Amino acid sequence: MTSELRGPRVNGMDLAELNAEIAAVEADVSEGDREASITSRWVGGLRSAATSSFGGPTVFMGGDDEPGAMGMLLRSLAACDIEVVVTRATLLGVVIRELWIEVKGSFNVASYLGVETAGDAGYQHVSLVVHLKTDGATLDQVQEILRALEGSPVGDTLRRSVPVTYELATS
Repeated sequence: MTSELRGPRVNGMDLAELNAEIAAVEADVSEGDREASITSRWVGGLRSAATSSFGGPTVFMGGDDEPGAMGMLLRSLAACDIEVVVTRATLLGVVIRELWIEVKGSFNVASYLGVETAGDAGYQHVSLVVHLKTDGATLDQVQEILRALEGSPVGDTLRRSVPVTYELATS
């Protein structure tokens, strides 16, 4: 959201802009709608180049030098949850001194290699630890920040079954 409002900054976020965005979504929940579109092109071996409708640079994945897709999924979860924690802390007036998130998960690639298996190909479990150092956050503020993680868009997507459809367009 781009705004002419300028206000105090907490944790690198402009409070006036953040509150204006919240007010807009409260007035019309569709103001919170976002749609992502990613195009990933194979560039050789197991390497791909992904571009996003949200902008930003092309992200290379796979191969010997870049992270794989499953690692990027965990990176996406951690990055999303950083946004959630920083946003909620900012709204609460909590100044963050340090924040990092550790995410772990395990999966098996047998099925995509064509090896029959009774298990699923995706992560079997994902665990996340948020490390947060603040300038004097109260227990209530910390608990509210933790509750905010329940609204993590990436976390929510992983917690529920999201229909995925596949189509193979050949030429």
